[in-house]
Amino acid sequence: MHSNKKNIKARKDIVKNTQSDHLLFILVSFLIIISIIFSYSLTIYTVEYYEVGQYYFFIRQFLVGIVSILIMWFFSKISPDILVNKVGMTLFILFALIMIIMPLLPSNIVPSIGGASRWIKLYGFSLSPIEFFKIGFIYFLSWSFHRRIIDVSKKITFKNEFILLFPYFLTFVFVVFFVAFLQKDLGQIVLLGFILFILLIFANRSYKIFLFLGITGVGILVSLILIFPYRLKRIYSWWAMVQDDILQFLPYWMEHYLRIAEIPAPYQVSHSLNAIHNGGIFGKGIGLGDIKLGFLSDVHTDFILAGITEELGLFGLFFIVFIMIMIIWRILKISQRVTNQLYHLFTVGISLMIMIAFLINAYGVSGMIPIKGIAVPLLSYGGSSMISMAISIGLVLSISRTIKYKNKKKS
Repeated sequence: MHSNKKNIKARKDIVKNTQSDHLLFILVSFLIIISIIFSYSLTIYTVEYYEVGQYYFFIRQFLVGIVSILIMWFFSKISPDILVNKVGMTLFILFALIMIIMPLLPSNIVPSIGGASRWIKLYGFSLSPIEFFKIGFIYFLSWSFHRRIIDVSKKITFKNEFILLFPYFLTFVFVVFFVAFLQKDLGQIVLLGFILFILLIFANRSYKIFLFLGITGVGILVSLILIFPYRLKRIYSWWAMVQDDILQFLPYWMEHYLRIAEIPAPYQVSHSLNAIHNGGIFGKGIGLGDIKLGFLSDVHTDFILAGITEELGLFGLFFIVFIMIMIIWRILKISQRVTNQLYHLFTVGISLMIMIAFLINAYGVSGMIPIKGIAVPLLSYGGSSMISMAISIGLVLSISRTIKYKNKKKS
């Protein structure tokens, strides 16, 4: 009788959550609103260059933002047992097939922009399949690791563990071929490679596999850089810009081997750094920045952090970084509390996708690493990036409905 009373009390202390994470929804919606504001503020010159209306980019981003918020809200109301599997697997299969057939499509549908064919253009709209495939890829890894990998002992031989993981390695090789070779998008490969590597850690794999993956990954990365001369030139250009700052901390004799002849610093990064410098602590004010006046064509997309910093200053940048950290923290908190291993891996993967994309962009814009064409999650102008992020956050919000809280510590 005494034991039954304890069990009843324990059950009363656990409250099943029936609502999604409201704070996460508010934080993400806030970044979307900031993106809409700067889609107007940072495109003053761009609208003149493309000869479109003054509110062209603002209206498009406003509509995309509203749709994105509605997607998150709608997904947050649906049980993940109904939603996550269908959406995740559909994104993986559908957009994998789209990327496979893209090289076969005519140039008027898949145009080459800057030597890369990453977009599908139809009826005035552009679609970037890789943005949606990333979510499907994370779901596929989570689903498959949950079914086949996570409960397998670490003590199996390296050969057997390699055979166990070989299908994932093969899948990633196909992704490398279609994304890095055909679409010439190395940044996305680096992002997906990091996600695969870290999810394997959560899947409880041995150190030998990580050593193998690390060596293989570096080899693939170096090969992809050497195969395409423009990537090597980009590395040289970046190193010429930062070598003085780095070599001063290294032994003098290394300078003879590492110093290269001065070549022009990356055009975009130079203007990006100028914008960050000009912004100071509190910025010039919204709408008063200079970088957008023809100096940097991608200021509302890949270089939006530089544009925001010039107008809002370091204070505004730190505030945005704080919001981004809070979003990642809320997702990781959901991941920690969820009991379903598939949902746990998936939410970890989504948090990694946001964090790595933000770091790659921020480090590139600030000149710390060579620049890569990766959008800032939830901030950069563009429908594919924004809607795909809304889908991923919406799935996380759906998963947050399954969390069980202690009655006295509900949060």
